[in-house]
Parts: sequence; structure tokens; C-alpha cells
Amino acid sequence: MRVALHSVLRPGSEAEYEADHATIPADLAETFARIGIHDWTIWRSGRDLFHLVECDDFAAAIRALATDEANARWQAFIGRHVDHFTTFRDGDDEQAMPEVWSLAAQNAG
Repeated sequence: MRVALHSVLRPGSEAEYEADHATIPADLAETFARIGIHDWTIWRSGRDLFHLVECDDFAAAIRALATDEANARWQAFIGRHVDHFTTFRDGDDEQAMPEVWSLAAQNAG
């Protein structure tokens, strides 16, 4: 599955965020692989970050990350740059943006 997310950086932290997020720690990448996150791409426009997560089950991955030590260390490090994630609903997948349209889905239909 693919999931889109939106987060917002703290004012003035754009350059430092990009430098700090040029890579993620190896243990976090291993966690992602173990919990079924296959790819995570981030684009930035000003302070807005747009994420595309390709994973087996986003809600399950978020639950697993909530208790993962590698993720906790990463969030403590990178979180100083992030003001907030936008939420769209209640539950483990609250940050997942609703999908409006997909060319692939239309062509498959």
C-alpha cells in the first residue's frame, strides 16, 4: 500500500532538517524492513513536507514504531525540526492523507 503524509517544519529549520535527514540510522532502516516499510520518500516545499510511504500495512507499522527504540532515538533527534504532522482521522492511520485519484487505479478499473 501507498500512504501520503503531510508534516510541517518549525520556522527556520528547513536547511538543518535537510542536512540532518540526508540519511537515517541503519538500525531504523532495519526496523522499517522488519515491519514492512519498503520505501519512504519526502519532498519539501517551504516548511511543508510531503511523504510517500510504501508499506504492507501502515497502521500496523505505526503501532510497531511506537515502541521501537531505534525510532524513539530518531524521533528525539529529528523531531526538534518538526512542528507537527497533519491528522486526517482517528486511529493508528490518523496521519494518512485521503487518496483522491490514481491513474493506475483508474486504468485498472
